[in-house]
Amino acid sequence: MDLLALDGAMVVVGIPENQTPVGSFSLVAGRRSLAGSLIGGIKETQEMLDFCSKNDIASEIELIPIQKVNEAYKRVLNSDVRYRFVIDIKSLEQK
Repeated sequence: MDLLALDGAMVVVGIPENQTPVGSFSLVAGRRSLAGSLIGGIKETQEMLDFCSKNDIASEIELIPIQKVNEAYKRVLNSDVRYRFVIDIKSLEQK
């Protein structure tokens, strides 16, 4: 925790094998925060991807060419986005 900057945050993803003690003073004195998430490890992520593949589950996206990235950014600013934008890398080949 002492390596974090003032107002820094450390996010623990998954559960470490061993408990890690955290001193309250290192949090309070540096206005630091500690957060966590149980998203799972590589094994669980692969199981989820396999499940999605077997059950034809996919995320909904809006595929855009790189030439429309500025327009997409304006739409983000205007909250006019329903799905995540994904840039079609093939559009980079066009001149």
